Amino acid sequence: MFIEGAANLSRHVKVVDALNVFPVPDGDTGTNMNLSITSGVKEVKLAIQDDSSKVAASFAKGLLMGARGNSGVILSQLFRGFSKHVEGKAQISATDLAQAFESGVQTAYKAVMKPVEGTILTVAKDAAKHSMKIAKKHDDVIYVMEETLKEAKESLKRTPDLLPVLKEVGVVDSGGQGLVYIYEGFLAVLKGEELSDVSPVDEVSMDNLVKMEHHNAQSHMATEDIEFGFCTEVMVRIEDDKIRKHPYVESDFREELSQIGDSLLVVSDDDLIKVHIHAEQPGEVLTKAQRYGELINIKIENMREQHTHLLDETKEAYGQNTSQDVVSKKKEKSEFGIVTVAMGDGIANLFKGLGAGVVIEGGQTMNPSTEDIVNAIEEVHAEKVIILPNNGNIIMAAEQAAEVVGEKAIVVPSKTVPQGLAALLSFNPTQGLEVNGGMMKDALSTVKSGQVTYAVRDTNIDGIDIKKDDFMGIAEKKIVSSGSDILDVTKQLFTQMIDDETEIVTLLQGEDAADEQTNILVQFIEKEFPEVEVDVHLGNQPLYSYIISVE
Repeated sequence: MFIEGAANLSRHVKVVDALNVFPVPDGDTGTNMNLSITSGVKEVKLAIQDDSSKVAASFAKGLLMGARGNSGVILSQLFRGFSKHVEGKAQISATDLAQAFESGVQTAYKAVMKPVEGTILTVAKDAAKHSMKIAKKHDDVIYVMEETLKEAKESLKRTPDLLPVLKEVGVVDSGGQGLVYIYEGFLAVLKGEELSDVSPVDEVSMDNLVKMEHHNAQSHMATEDIEFGFCTEVMVRIEDDKIRKHPYVESDFREELSQIGDSLLVVSDDDLIKVHIHAEQPGEVLTKAQRYGELINIKIENMREQHTHLLDETKEAYGQNTSQDVVSKKKEKSEFGIVTVAMGDGIANLFKGLGAGVVIEGGQTMNPSTEDIVNAIEEVHAEKVIILPNNGNIIMAAEQAAEVVGEKAIVVPSKTVPQGLAALLSFNPTQGLEVNGGMMKDALSTVKSGQVTYAVRDTNIDGIDIKKDDFMGIAEKKIVSSGSDILDVTKQLFTQMIDDETEIVTLLQGEDAADEQTNILVQFIEKEFPEVEVDVHLGNQPLYSYIISVE
C-alpha cells in the first residue's frame, strides 16, 4: 500500500510542484514529498513483511530520516502517528485504518508550532474525521479508504476558502494535493487495481548518503588522521527478555555510543534499533547493541583501507595529492559549532567568514533532509550546535534533526539569508547554548529581508499584475513590485523597504545579475538615501538576482 501510494505521488510530482502560491521558481512541494516518501519506501523494501505493524513502523522510520521541507516533515509526522496506532497489529481492520489516520493527524498537529488551515494538515484532518465516521457504520477497509479519499478530495477543493492567497492565485494547496495522490495509490492497491510501473526518481537512502559523506570527508584528510577506523552498521531485533534485563532508552543508548565513536545515528521503534557509527572497536558496539536483542544486518568496513584506495583513485582521476601531502586537521571537539543552509558559493563563504562551521548547500528549491542536517551536525564536530535553516521550509527538518541528535543542538528559526546573517553576528562564544539561542532569535527581528527574482507564470496577486518572466520584488513574503526592467523593480523594492530607521543595506548579488546593474543600484541608494550605508557582496545565488538585507 505504501509503495503504491509513493509511486502515484511520484507520477504527479510536477503537477504538485506547479501548485505554488507565489509565481517564483521554487515550486518544490511535490519534490520534497516525493523524496521523503521514497525514503520511507526504501526502508520498507529493506525488510518486506506481511505484518502491517512492522511495515508501518519501517515506513515511518524511513520517512522521518528522509523528510525534506515542511511538506515532507508533516508527511512524516502523519505516518509516525499512523504507525504508532497500528503497532502490534499484524492485520488492520477498517476501524484500525480510520483510527490510524486520526492518530497521524493528532501527531502532525502537535509537531507544527502554528498549524495553518487550508493546507495538507486540513486535508488530512477532514479525511480522517470522515474516515472515523464511516468506520463506525461499515467494517470494510476498501469502502473506508474510498470514503477517506473522497473526503480528502473534497477538503482539497475547500482549501482556497481557508487560505485567501490560494483563491487569489486560483490553485488548491500543493501539499494537500500530494496527499490525495498518495491516498489514490492506497485505494488502488486495496482494490487490486494495476498502477502503471513508476520508478520514483532521485531515490535517497541512508547508505547512499553515508557513502557520499564518507567520500567528501575522506578525500580531504590523511589516512592516519582517521580516529575511528571502522564504519559499523547494525540492526537489532528487540527481544522482550533482554529488554527486561536491560531497559532500552534511545537517548541513553545514543549517549553511551557517542563515547566510543562519531558519525553516530540511532533510529529505533518498539521492534528494531538501527545504528550507524564510526568506531575503533566495532566489537564493543555490537556487544552493547546485543544487550537489547538479536543482531541482524551487520556491516563493518575498514575505513582506513577504503581511504587509501580512495586517495589513489582520486589522484589517478583528478591528479589530486595523496595522503602524504595532506596536512592533518584532526582536532578535539570545539565548544560551539554553527550549521547553516545556503545556496551560492559567495553566500556560503560569507557565512563561513562569520564563523559557520558547516554550510549545507540548499535553499528554496533544494531543501536538505533531516538526515542531511544530522550529518552536518556530526561533521561540525562540536559539543554544542546551533542550526540556522535560513528558509521557512527547512525549519521543521532542522528541528527534527536537533531532536534526533539530542540536547546538544538547537534551532534558531531563521527564514531568510539576511536573518541568518543577523543571527550569526549576534553569536557570543562566551555565553551558553540557551543564552546564545535567545540572543540569536531576538536578532531575527532586527532585519528586513527582500528578494528580486522572476515569475514563472502569469498571475495577479496582492493587486499586482505579473507576467511570465517579469522580475518581481518581494519584501518579506509580499510582492511589492513587478516589471520587465530589473533596475526599476529593484529600485521600487528599495523604496518600500528603506525607512527613516534604516542604517545599512546589504546587497547580495546573484549569479545572473551584472556588475553594471549593481553599481547603478548602489548609486540609487546613495542618492535617494544618503544617510544609509550600502554593503555589496557577490553571493552567486541562483534564482534570486538580488537578496537584500535592511537593518
